[in-house]
Amino acid sequence: MDAGLKDNSLQQHTPMMRQYLGIKAQYPDMLLFYRMGDFYELFHDDAEKASRLLGITLTKRGASNGEPIRMAGVPYHAAEQYLAKLAKLGEGVAICEQVGDPAKSKGPVERQVTRILTPGTLTDSALLDETRDNWLMAVCAGDGLLGLARINLASGQFILNEIAPGLLGQELQRISPAELLIADDFTHPAIEAIKCSKKRLASWQFDRDSALQTLTRQFATYDLSGFGASDLTAAVAAAGALLDYVKHTQRTTLPHISGLRVEQAQDYIQLDAATRRNLEIDQTLQGESKPTLYSLLDTTRTAMGARLLRHWLHHPLRDVKAIQARQAALAALLGADYQSLRQLLSGVGDIERITARIALKTARPRDLSGLRDSLQQLISLQGGIAHHEASLLQMLAAEMQAPQAVIELLDSAIRQEPASVLREGGVIADGYDAELDELRSIQTNHGDFLLRFEAEEKQRTGIANLRVEYNSVHGFYIEISRAQAENAPPEYRRRQTLKNVERFITPELKAFEDKVLSANERALVREKALYEEILEVLSPYIQALQRNAAAVAQLDVLVAFAERAEALNYVAPSFVEEAGLQITDGRHPVVEQLAQPFIANDVTLSPYRQLLLITGPNMGGKSTYMRQTALIVLLAHCGCYVPATSASMGCIDRIFTRIGASDDLAGGRSTFMVEMTETANILHNATEHSLVLLDEIGRGTSTFDGLSLAWAVARQLLEKNRSYTLFATHYFELTRIVEEFKHAANVHLDAVEHGNGIVFLHRVEEGPASQSYGLQVAQLAGIPRSVINAAKRKLAQLEQQHLNTGPQTDMFAQEVPEPEPVLHAALAQLEVIQPDDLTPKQALELIYKLRQLI
Repeated sequence: MDAGLKDNSLQQHTPMMRQYLGIKAQYPDMLLFYRMGDFYELFHDDAEKASRLLGITLTKRGASNGEPIRMAGVPYHAAEQYLAKLAKLGEGVAICEQVGDPAKSKGPVERQVTRILTPGTLTDSALLDETRDNWLMAVCAGDGLLGLARINLASGQFILNEIAPGLLGQELQRISPAELLIADDFTHPAIEAIKCSKKRLASWQFDRDSALQTLTRQFATYDLSGFGASDLTAAVAAAGALLDYVKHTQRTTLPHISGLRVEQAQDYIQLDAATRRNLEIDQTLQGESKPTLYSLLDTTRTAMGARLLRHWLHHPLRDVKAIQARQAALAALLGADYQSLRQLLSGVGDIERITARIALKTARPRDLSGLRDSLQQLISLQGGIAHHEASLLQMLAAEMQAPQAVIELLDSAIRQEPASVLREGGVIADGYDAELDELRSIQTNHGDFLLRFEAEEKQRTGIANLRVEYNSVHGFYIEISRAQAENAPPEYRRRQTLKNVERFITPELKAFEDKVLSANERALVREKALYEEILEVLSPYIQALQRNAAAVAQLDVLVAFAERAEALNYVAPSFVEEAGLQITDGRHPVVEQLAQPFIANDVTLSPYRQLLLITGPNMGGKSTYMRQTALIVLLAHCGCYVPATSASMGCIDRIFTRIGASDDLAGGRSTFMVEMTETANILHNATEHSLVLLDEIGRGTSTFDGLSLAWAVARQLLEKNRSYTLFATHYFELTRIVEEFKHAANVHLDAVEHGNGIVFLHRVEEGPASQSYGLQVAQLAGIPRSVINAAKRKLAQLEQQHLNTGPQTDMFAQEVPEPEPVLHAALAQLEVIQPDDLTPKQALELIYKLRQLI
């Protein structure tokens, strides 16, 4: 506990520290930013922690309760950059502002916590990545299921679902929450493994009945049946705890959270954590943001579109009608001038997050001017797509109808280029409010008075070089040279003495100064009141603005798909009722941009050709071939065109991948254990509609163990799972699996030797590979020539031994009884001789004879 809080007798502290400690006690697990003048100060343990995290100076000033006060502070005008850093570090911050009037306060100025920032409740653009959704998530244990609820406070999305406990890790990887709420008695390995801010709440806060009251009160409904959530007991409990937490942190109503959506697993193709990682959807295997599928496709023009694109790529659809609606919209855009739409979209701000800040009463002046300009762009965007026949574009045009009242209000009320913060003034447009205009007139039109006053004083005093001026520190003053200062009239009161001049004030000038400064203060007060009034007037339009934002985001992604399809030569895939997958001249969307020329390849999978056993040299392209197949399927189910000459496919429910070798040091798992765990997941969950990619199963153990496992896994996939499988292997013995299973086929990626090197052809051919070219690849990798030569000699020796001892064990041979061993001739003769009957000469002759038999 903080040293400052150990003493229960607050009376031993100074009045200011008593106030601080009283507020801090309400937020023990957060950093308290305590406003003092132009700084936010932190004290005691908070100060030490902030000094360490933010790199700010830790000092000691004065004493309270007999102890030095440890302090660290940041300027209030630069606080956002420090808050952003703390948010990225997963820290919660309570911001305590001065709400009382210092002039009227006896003792410390009244202060209150006005904002609470936690990693999952951020809405400020300065604190968020504009291309990523920021999720606050809660998990609640139910009867055999886990209830999940998540809120994106910056958009108003509220989503529920229930899952089996074993799928929690996969869901956490999919959603990647910024902050996670869990009951204090809830444990699960996935909770410990996920890297995010975690907040434990009392278990009673997940009470289902209380949650139901909280939710129905928020949505003004009798129950949750209209949302399809009545039977989701655990998810509803999680949602109630989540909403209560958000209300506590925001300290205001949440009008932009007006409903919830139940997410069904069958809505999307399921991608587990290994698949998302191996396909490098939006993060490379090295943890970089590019080159990835997302970085290639993201030519969106709005932050909303960028976020939605990421969501679509992680949630490929299974509803063929919805996919085809996207395809039809894409075709319509490609047949029209989509480039003009891109230009219009470039002028649209982040309506989604601006709307959330309006709802939370945290919108800044430039949010409102940005909203005004964006809504005006929507009029042109709507006209640009309304004439298309595609049903999705028609729907988006209707949803893009901007509220005219909002445009008119913001156009008349907000300056074209308002100040960045309200406290500076200069936000409300001239002509919007008569009282404000009058106060501003007093501020700005005092030039005539000063000129008249200066002329009168020159004439009255006879001081020719007298001047009347103003600065922000000393206000209005009369300036006279030192030489003439003695001629100043008695009513001139000295305000400041400089080296060469004296500055004075008179009662008349002071009265005018008070009037001007009073007008300035009153104008700021009036402007603040008007601004808050505007936010209230905008509240009824929150849901309409959310619909506008969603429509713009969808259009932005579709236009980006159109641009990419044309620029990268993609084609529209077709969806058929028959099961299977047919790709002609398929290409890896990312690799083809990095390696030219890229060799395109075909893929054919069907109920009669379920498993392709892929052989070929390392670096020959096996992994690329498998990944491109999965990415083409994923893109097709997002409604995007695909990198191929043609593609058609039936229903796909899941994509599984087991590619690459890596250990899990943190989890204490070896490379082979990771491989087997991922393979087990596939064997337990893959269905006849799943696409499975398996690369080098069994390589993490001994040759015979690995070969046996690879064979058994392939058989399981063919006989039980019956999934569509691409199975890459370095076990050439496995290619004979086609002799046992007619639904398996061999393909290989070829290479040719050229001189002492190797040329990879990257072309997929039918049939098994002839050799692995391992030594040639090692030579390409830079293995020393002496090592390569030694390996060649050893290879020749092993191959000769193989010829002498016969072929390697046949994995596919029928099991037959082992024959009785044949006794060696020398041993047979030794068994029948009687040593005691032999003379020394006979024994010596027998030894020579036996030696000849060996």
